[in-house]
Amino acid sequence: MPKSVVGLLTGLLVTIVFLLGGWSGFLLALVLGVLGLAIGAQLDGDVDIPDLFRGRRG
Repeated sequence: MPKSVVGLLTGLLVTIVFLLGGWSGFLLALVLGVLGLAIGAQLDGDVDIPDLFRGRRG
């Protein structure tokens, strides 16, 4: 299983532990899921997150 999927699932499970239900719980699950997906994609080498924030210079 790719690390990006593991990161996504981990973010979603951590959300369930912290908050059970409600609209804010859904939004927190979404944010942590995307964060976990981004970290997993970085670890897999699919994206370079620091490079995304540097922008283009020159």
